[in-house]
Amino acid sequence: MKQQVKELLSAAWQHLAATGQVTGADLPDPQVDRTRDPAHGDFATNLALVMAKVVGGKPRDLAARLVAALPASALIARTEIAGPGFINFFLAPGAHLSLIPTILAAGPDYGCSKLGAGKRVQVEFVSANPTGPLHVGHGRGAAYGAVVADLLAAVGFAVHREYYVNDAGRQMDILGTSLWLRYLELAGEDIPFPSNGYKGDYVWDMAATLHREHGDAYRHGADEVFAAIPADEPAGGDKELHIDGLVARAKALLGDNRYRYVFELGLNNILDDIRDDLAHFGVTYDEWFSERSLTEKGAVNRALERLRAAGHLYEKDGALWFRASAFGDEKDRVVVRDNGQSTYFASDIAYHMDKLERGFDRVIDIWGADHHGYVPRIKGALQALGDDPAKLDVLLVQFAILYRGGERMQMSTRSGEFVTLRELRQEVGRDAARFFYIMRRCEQHLDFDLDLAKSQSSDNPVYYVQYAHARVCSVLRQAADKGLAAEPSPGVMHLEHLTETHEQDLLKTLARYPELVEEAALGEEPHQLTHYLRELANDFHTYYNAHQFLVEDAALRDARLKLILAVRQVLRNGFNLIGVSAPETM
Repeated sequence: MKQQVKELLSAAWQHLAATGQVTGADLPDPQVDRTRDPAHGDFATNLALVMAKVVGGKPRDLAARLVAALPASALIARTEIAGPGFINFFLAPGAHLSLIPTILAAGPDYGCSKLGAGKRVQVEFVSANPTGPLHVGHGRGAAYGAVVADLLAAVGFAVHREYYVNDAGRQMDILGTSLWLRYLELAGEDIPFPSNGYKGDYVWDMAATLHREHGDAYRHGADEVFAAIPADEPAGGDKELHIDGLVARAKALLGDNRYRYVFELGLNNILDDIRDDLAHFGVTYDEWFSERSLTEKGAVNRALERLRAAGHLYEKDGALWFRASAFGDEKDRVVVRDNGQSTYFASDIAYHMDKLERGFDRVIDIWGADHHGYVPRIKGALQALGDDPAKLDVLLVQFAILYRGGERMQMSTRSGEFVTLRELRQEVGRDAARFFYIMRRCEQHLDFDLDLAKSQSSDNPVYYVQYAHARVCSVLRQAADKGLAAEPSPGVMHLEHLTETHEQDLLKTLARYPELVEEAALGEEPHQLTHYLRELANDFHTYYNAHQFLVEDAALRDARLKLILAVRQVLRNGFNLIGVSAPETM
């Protein structure tokens, strides 16, 4: 309906321009909003206030000319000019009736649009280091990123979903070394496991595979492994020097080929697990982008050369630094260490350079909220490269905090004491997990209540919404059992019988769906969709409890069945966007 009001305003403006009543300005996309108070109509626009500043004259006078020039429309009962020049639109009582055949004809496409005009958008999300299984904290970023991508695709953007695989660097070396040390334990060596190694059961499992398939081929004595290695904490040592020393010793004792085998065993096993976990969670990608590929194809060196040529790098203490402070960061940052190794930051610069070189009109990164300080750093680097930092949009997602029985669960990947995303999905189901994860704005903390997510009551929002869909299906089954025709009549036939307040409320809520999808997509706010679905479900449940659908009057029965079929379709479309199933029985 909002679009139709916009079209009426555009036609009125064109008439004023053609007749010389306004000059000197083309009409912008008129802002039309739903009113909060029904006394002010259904829609309102500030067009006269905005354009009076451009074309001259008083806003109320321009509003009067616009109202006089509005084409006749069966949708509009009347208009009024309010305040300094707002125009309020009151819809005709039957204005929403044509919506029902529109929804039924469009089916799964109802709510989709071409607003994005095919512009290319990359959405990179999750991108957790492949050092362990995904935990429930990662799940929120997965659900949020997937829905943001699907919303953008629904409104006409060409969306590319990407996972950045951190398959290089220190954390992966620590994982590989942790795997090897567990293997040595299984081989019979007495190993004092490092305090900041990876300790989860999944490391034992991979070590067991290595030992089962290769026996003692990778075995070295504990004395040889730990000789002259700096002490670990808490024995008066430095845990970082200790683990780095063990990484270096693993590489030296195993040699390049055997160390690479252990490294790849850990990487590939965990990456396969992540892929499988996300696929079962309803999250898939167009590309899994390897960090190592940046070095292999020279992107890191190329990015550094571009920064050097632009005068944004300097040497200090044997390292190479980026002048990040000149671009809003709190201090300058190292891009190449004094040992000649490039940093994570250097790879990230190259990765974002590569994204823009691939021709995306817009790049969306979805990061954990603990990376907030990294945002100006990356944007500054893009600016220093001569790229447009405005093309990068970074969305920060607070980790979800999981509660079971009122107790907070731990989520430390290093210690191995965490609840995996797979465990969460198996306990509460994919639907509840996906729905709960996106119920809040991404920057808000989320307390995930397992007991509520598993409950079958109206207090559980996903159960409440899915139950509305199941109830519609139940009505259709009852109609079939009674031998009543459930196939709707064509067009708007019989819809004039939908005069009850509950029916009008449902129609108004259904009409908002396309606008809601566009707003949620452009605002990157999936929570708007969950709120809408709960509102639609509430309107339906209220209607269901107040009225009979399978009434004796065939015309009224047909009208009500068409209305609830439209409700079912919109619920299905919303469920599809958020990755939740539409059960027919509950």
